[in-house]
Amino acid sequence: MKNNELETKSELREESLFDKTVGRRSFLQYAGAGAAGIALVAAGCKKDRGYENPTMNGGATLDFKDDFGVLNYAYALEQLEAAFYVKVASAPPASFTAAQKAYFQDIQFHEIAHREFFKAALSTAAIGSLEVDFSSIDFTSATSVLGTAMAFEDLGVSAYNGAGPRLKSATYLLLAGKIVSVEARHAAYVRDLISNGTFADLNSLTALGADNAKGLDAALTPDKVLAIAGKYVKTKINVINL
Repeated sequence: MKNNELETKSELREESLFDKTVGRRSFLQYAGAGAAGIALVAAGCKKDRGYENPTMNGGATLDFKDDFGVLNYAYALEQLEAAFYVKVASAPPASFTAAQKAYFQDIQFHEIAHREFFKAALSTAAIGSLEVDFSSIDFTSATSVLGTAMAFEDLGVSAYNGAGPRLKSATYLLLAGKIVSVEARHAAYVRDLISNGTFADLNSLTALGADNAKGLDAALTPDKVLAIAGKYVKTKINVINL
């Protein structure tokens, strides 16, 4: 299989990602939730509230007045992660082992599935596609790729943990909890690749808000997460009602 995003998206559609599981590459295998059901709930709420694609001056607007702002926030982060892993999987560092290449291929599919899940669920309320900036990443260097992957996964986990309390819908909260469990698995794997046995090392995450004494992962508020992620995003993101 050629590794490009268009063929990947086609494959996911053909195998009915949003209707059934498709092996390790399917997010739904881990999430255990039907995207079709979530999308119907979201569509009904958007219809009642008159939602439209929240864009502003060529940028993207995240309105945290309700659950849809939180879902779009997650969608933005999943876009960033998917773009990164698609690029890595397309041309992995030469020093990557066969096992590492295979695993990063799998992570790529997970992140594409996360992204497409939110896009489908949000429908017309979804923000547009973000333009990324990976100029600071050396994709030929395993050290650079692994370090960036660790940063993205740690940030993603802390973002979901911090955003969870903002969700009012039990359905969305359950969904976010299942997605963050997948992200945490990614984070653990990448950390172990960098330094064996550090997959659950919270000491190095104290700067992000981890509490090693209580065995808790970091939880960051959206403003802090977006400030960190902003280095890799060209699109202007407007945040309101935070």
